Amino acid sequence: MNPKISDLKPDADGVTRLSGGNPQIAKGYGDEVVQNYIAALTGWQQREAKIIDSLITAAVPNVLKAVKWNSPMYAVTEHHYFTSFYAMKNYLKVGFFNGGQLVPAPPEPSKNPDVRYLHVTEAGFDHAQFSAWIKAAAQLPGEKM
Repeated sequence: MNPKISDLKPDADGVTRLSGGNPQIAKGYGDEVVQNYIAALTGWQQREAKIIDSLITAAVPNVLKAVKWNSPMYAVTEHHYFTSFYAMKNYLKVGFFNGGQLVPAPPEPSKNPDVRYLHVTEAGFDHAQFSAWIKAAAQLPGEKM
């Protein structure tokens, strides 16, 4: 039986982690809350999350950042997000909310044909392709959340 979120306890480092190791971070807006999320990750996940965040920030000047549902989210227009990511046990799951419109599409499908994913593992990922997807995704309408 899975514990309820209210039953979860902080790890030795003081961070409460959900199943798969995703840190439980309070909803908030701005770079600081996203950096708090990244700081709560460990090892290779923290390293790769820093790269993801820096590539998004470089590709989309004035990107808006938030943490909602324990996931960093990125927008061009307030509350209309084009990408987010979430820590799973063996990878970071980067979601492109209109990824089905990207060419080439990110490799991992979703139940929703508009959504596509990139699984970032300890081995890393193609930074140039990721940056191209981010630039293109930022031009598409974001998902209102």
